Amino acid sequence: MSTTATRTTPGPAGRRGGRGPGGVRPGAPRPAAGPAPSRTPARTPARTATAPTTPTRTAPARSAPPGGTTASVTRAPLPPHILFAERLLAVLSGERPVHWMLGQTVGEAYDQLIRLAPATPLRARGARPVVRRCGGFPLRPGVVEAFASIAAGEQVRAMAFRLEQGTDRKWRCAAVELGSERH
Repeated sequence: MSTTATRTTPGPAGRRGGRGPGGVRPGAPRPAAGPAPSRTPARTPARTATAPTTPTRTAPARSAPPGGTTASVTRAPLPPHILFAERLLAVLSGERPVHWMLGQTVGEAYDQLIRLAPATPLRARGARPVVRRCGGFPLRPGVVEAFASIAAGEQVRAMAFRLEQGTDRKWRCAAVELGSERH
């Protein structure tokens, strides 16, 4: 049988860490009355020198689709012109700063964004602007001309942009144009 030693700290009786009686912060709810918790340390099992293991997770059971077989559902990544339409909308509506697009633009596109963004041309009063429709036309491998219609309440605006794929296989915006408002 082993004995355990209790360690005490010097200080005023009933005070822990200078927080007041019972170690409770001033204004904090008090614990319910009941038996005092035991101060004896819990025994831990001896550790062995084995390789660490990671817990395994099991996927929840899925019901079979109408075809009768269980198929995993994977989402294909969005086309680059849809991703860039959302990014450009965030900058041109004032939700994001222009420098957010710094590594995602080439050529004159960043300068165009610097000129357009201060006026927040796609910001609307009341309704948040959203990409209503977006399409792209590949001109040649690695170059896409794209368009998007941006809706905010009753107002609909047009945006056109050009994407170019670099040697690192990343898409970058090369030009941006906004449709003029009709009067």
